[in-house]
Amino acid sequence: MCGLAGYLGGNSLESTEASKEILRLMSKSIFHRGPDSNGIWLDEQSRLGLAHQRLSVLDLSKAGHQPMISKNNRYVIVYNGEIYNHLVLRKELQNSRKISSWMGSSDTETLLSCIQEWGLKETLSKVEGMFSLALWDRKKRELTLSRDRIGEKPLYYGWQNSTFLFGSELKALKVHPSFEGKLDRSSIDEYLRFNYVPSPNSIYEGIKKLPPGTFLTISLDTKEPNLPIPYWNLLDVVERGEKNTFKGTDSQAVDELEELLTSVVSQQLISDVPLGAFLSGGIDSSLIVAIMQKVSTNPISTFTVAFKEKGFNEAIYAKEVASYLGTDHKEIQVTSQDALETIPQMPKLFDEPFSDSSQIPTYLISKLAKENVTVSLSGDAGDELFGGYNRYISAMSLASILYKFPLNIQKILHSSLSLIPLDFLQKIGDLSNIDQLDSKFKKALIIMNSHNFEDMYLNLISSVPSKSNFVLNSVHRKPFVLQKDKWPPFKDFENCMMYLDTLTYLPDDILTKVDRSAMGVSLETRVPFLDPKLIEFAWTLPINMKIRNGKGKWILRKLLNNLVPEKLTDRPKKGFAIPLGDWLKGPLREWSEDLLDPHKLKEQGIFESSEIISKWNDHLKGSNDWHGFLWSVLMFQSWYENSKN
Repeated sequence: MCGLAGYLGGNSLESTEASKEILRLMSKSIFHRGPDSNGIWLDEQSRLGLAHQRLSVLDLSKAGHQPMISKNNRYVIVYNGEIYNHLVLRKELQNSRKISSWMGSSDTETLLSCIQEWGLKETLSKVEGMFSLALWDRKKRELTLSRDRIGEKPLYYGWQNSTFLFGSELKALKVHPSFEGKLDRSSIDEYLRFNYVPSPNSIYEGIKKLPPGTFLTISLDTKEPNLPIPYWNLLDVVERGEKNTFKGTDSQAVDELEELLTSVVSQQLISDVPLGAFLSGGIDSSLIVAIMQKVSTNPISTFTVAFKEKGFNEAIYAKEVASYLGTDHKEIQVTSQDALETIPQMPKLFDEPFSDSSQIPTYLISKLAKENVTVSLSGDAGDELFGGYNRYISAMSLASILYKFPLNIQKILHSSLSLIPLDFLQKIGDLSNIDQLDSKFKKALIIMNSHNFEDMYLNLISSVPSKSNFVLNSVHRKPFVLQKDKWPPFKDFENCMMYLDTLTYLPDDILTKVDRSAMGVSLETRVPFLDPKLIEFAWTLPINMKIRNGKGKWILRKLLNNLVPEKLTDRPKKGFAIPLGDWLKGPLREWSEDLLDPHKLKEQGIFESSEIISKWNDHLKGSNDWHGFLWSVLMFQSWYENSKN
């Protein structure tokens, strides 16, 4: 895993040394993504510059150095990621006698050779892995950017003045002299709602995120990029799955999943550096670790996060799973003080506002893992593919009952229950040993106030109502997830939510969080569930093989029960949450009140300060739980102050 950056066009009077220094600065800004080596490449005539930071994982020799030039000297590539089937592709090239010799064993050389012989589009259809890349065609004088199918690896781009900039992170673009850095207020508005800036936009005007599964070509002759062109489309996968629904028995489905997952995990264990896995003790990570240990001859290194707060700590379950499987297990205890010390790192890591609060434990577990390994596998994407989120299960069950009642009855019920103070529910939850009762009750109120499945989904994934005006002078846009008329028709609405989450929440939140947290400490992460064969298989399964008897991820559970005793993993889903609501009232209060200072907010002129202060006071009093929204504002404020420096 690595980092890439570059530019096309710009100042024609710029000296060679000045151009090289700009590339070095762009490369240095993403040093953390690849501290093992770096390189730059410059085409002075075309004013094209490429920069690369390398984290050596496959072929640690200089043969894997980038930027890399193809054997026929036509193409130059900078690439970030891993092509898991690159040995298969090498063999295909060798069998067709297209390539007779190799410089080394890196997947970069394999990828570039495939592009040379088959062209980019055919190569993209064949590769299985995670990647972002920039490819310069010296013959056509064209630059092409591309990104993996789901968006594991990031890639930003955009014209700033007369220069086309691109890079793995915004940091690389920001150090270029042409970068303007004008905030996009509509992006801030969307960020407050979703906790991230939805693709394809970024926090800056004129800078975009390249959509997953696409490529984009920029020609010096046109000096304007075409629209991104899909080489892979999730909807095509969904439609193929509906036409070829799995017809076998339950046991046959479980067997096929085990065969697929074992093959994928085995492929992703190929590495020339130490490798381990994140283990929460939940279904997804436990299954990945169980398969890893099954195919490994040595104990797998596993890592988990522990909290002292009741209702958030799953470390004991992770420890039990690790003990049963015989892994080399390590855990890190996270306290509010750790959070306070970690928070200043967040805006530096994410370099655009991001407020999924599990970014803190993700960063800390990545630090722990990096002390022991260079690569870590994770169980991410199991929820989106196999129906794990509570909104697919308990929310749908409650909504299916509520929405049968007349609308006026729903409104009366919602109004009556809204009068119950959340702090009272929290006390009841503590006394009755029900974890996060106040949070569950709040979500139930959201469901009651939605009146249909589509609005229920949108309200559950939103931190604030759709028509809120917290951002001054913003224009309300409609990102894809809000365009209900573009949602494909699904027989089961649970599948609709999984589809939307895979296109939006997964790449823009989950994968962004993992990439920035891990790469911030130079740790490569791999996500077996995102192998294209597993994605295809998941969408052939009928809904009752994903959700059954009020539980999600049925097929994952059944497979896991064949490998680990059911009693170790059968419990309600908690997620990778932290006790943020309580921390904001306690140890994080002083830090919060400094960032939410009314005079500071008014001087910045970004937010409607009175609305924010009102919600802060409500949260402190316990009359309402606004921790999600407040965390979004706080992380923006922290990012904004850091960006000014």
